[in-house]
Amino acid sequence: MRALITGAAGQLGTDLVALLGDQAHAYSHSELDISSDSAVARAFAETEPEVVINCAAFHNLDVCEREPANAFAINVEAVRRLAGQGVPLVHVSTNYVFDGRRPEPYGEDDLPAPRSIYAVSKLAGEYAALAYGRNALVVRTAGLYGLSGNASKGGNFVQRVLARVRAGSELSVVDDQRLQPTYTADLASAILEAIEAKAQGIIHLTAGGACSWWEFTRAIMSHAGLEVEVVRAKTVNAPGGVDRPLNGVLARPRADSLGLSPLRSWDEALADYIDTAGLARAPASQGPQPTDQAADPASRPRQLTDSTQ
Repeated sequence: MRALITGAAGQLGTDLVALLGDQAHAYSHSELDISSDSAVARAFAETEPEVVINCAAFHNLDVCEREPANAFAINVEAVRRLAGQGVPLVHVSTNYVFDGRRPEPYGEDDLPAPRSIYAVSKLAGEYAALAYGRNALVVRTAGLYGLSGNASKGGNFVQRVLARVRAGSELSVVDDQRLQPTYTADLASAILEAIEAKAQGIIHLTAGGACSWWEFTRAIMSHAGLEVEVVRAKTVNAPGGVDRPLNGVLARPRADSLGLSPLRSWDEALADYIDTAGLARAPASQGPQPTDQAADPASRPRQLTDSTQ
């Protein structure tokens, strides 16, 4: 299965390339400008892929609000361009297409209600993939972290909170946003299984279980062997800011109906990631314990994917 992978230097792209080996034709953002008709046409001519896996995205939520044209150029127009090449497209999307205002998890057939430019552009990208693509597959996922980190955000969420603690900073993390943090190594395997099963349409692929960002952070500290207080905070949506869904948990009735294997639980996968990445080293100094009960904007979690998301 010859696969052209966009955004291949990111967390998910790196894991897909590792699994596919010499079947992968990998392009980083700098190597393939997916906003260019000629560049995309040239990449398809060079690789003659049997499937395209789009892991590229304009995914910095705050920048998307300031630069909607750029968000739509990458998250929508480029998806249409990739889908229109006549090769089956796998497009990675996000749980942010839902508003997160209900307590139940969201299944593949639930009605989206995006609440930010990023989310609107990702939903429009889903429609572009399905409308212009042949046998297109849209994979919604959430809270990605992987061994390659996330260069555009100074590391993924796990790396960032560990770096803050080891630099002696306080941790204040929201406890009212729920999701399924997903290890990209597991997601990459699940995507390849879906391709082999010839899945089409929309499916949800996330880690098993669910937690808040606060619970996730506590688990990170525990698996890393650090005894650190993590202060609970509440989400504050400032006027004109990004409206982050409080419930980002995805159900997967359609993926289950297709017989696709469930991913590991988020806690089991996190423990494996921290061990594999060597993140359980003892810190030089744990620094002062946090005392401020207010949310720290610098540590407020954001969507953590190079792939969407």
